[in-house]
Amino acid sequence: MIGWVWRWALLWVGIAMLAFGVRHYVAAYHEDRPRPVVATPVAKAVPRPVAEAPSNTLVFRADKRGHVTVQAWVNGAPVELLVDTGASRVALTPEAALAAGISRSELVYSEQTSTAAGLVRAAPVTLREVRLDQLSVYDVPATVIDQLPMSLLGMSFLNRLESYEMRDGQLTITW
Repeated sequence: MIGWVWRWALLWVGIAMLAFGVRHYVAAYHEDRPRPVVATPVAKAVPRPVAEAPSNTLVFRADKRGHVTVQAWVNGAPVELLVDTGASRVALTPEAALAAGISRSELVYSEQTSTAAGLVRAAPVTLREVRLDQLSVYDVPATVIDQLPMSLLGMSFLNRLESYEMRDGQLTITW
């Protein structure tokens, strides 16, 4: 009789272990799979990208004329910049360059560049950092331009971003 009890006990222990193993295997399998997105009547479900890192975004509003100006920190100094996709580089006024730690004696006006006001002298420089809020871009090619009314945030900065888009009076920057 004792042999019969041992056989049944071992059988039930084996079944319990098998059930536990199957449950553990199924749970591990489902953890590795992406979960399906279930649509609700209120909003459409949009599947999330699987292997992409989340991107960072900044949004700036245009003024009444449609211009976007941003408060940036150039080499740690506050500088107001007008976003200009027509400018090939970041362009600084001599005063902004001085605030950013670039002395007038360092400037070599070896180039000419075309602006809305015509041809002007330009001094190429490299900015250590241009920062907008939490976004920092390092070693940015720039130009210091004599007689520039306002500093410009040009393509030497914008091309280093993941994307930028102007829509409905808002500039969206993503990196």
